Amino acid sequence: MIRYQLSCAEDHAFEAWFASSSAYDDQAKRNLVSCPHCGSTKVSKALMAPNIARGVGSDKAQREIVEMVRHARDHVMKLSENVGDKFADEARKIHRDETKPRSIYGSATVDEAESLKDEGVEFHPLPVLPEDHN
Repeated sequence: MIRYQLSCAEDHAFEAWFASSSAYDDQAKRNLVSCPHCGSTKVSKALMAPNIARGVGSDKAQREIVEMVRHARDHVMKLSENVGDKFADEARKIHRDETKPRSIYGSATVDEAESLKDEGVEFHPLPVLPEDHN
């Protein structure tokens, strides 16, 4: 089973469970996924970050995995330029060869991320760590 955070054309946010990612794709394609708030079938997946701190096994294993992810994220950030809230604009410029290619990170709204995805701009969210929720 897989849980997705979804949103509709009216920006209502909700979650739903599916047997697999292909089951979601199939149901969405056939307009079988609808918003529980307004009934719209214009539904898309919202950006999600994996919750790496739950259901991993022992406390020691959880701490080790979180530490490995923290190290990997720090390494990526060290080798990349922080463009802050200009991430979507900079990612587009790089994608369109309007500026030099380079590794960047920053923040984007859900709408900006969806737009980048629709335009074929490749990007990957950095993992969210437990301390990010403070």
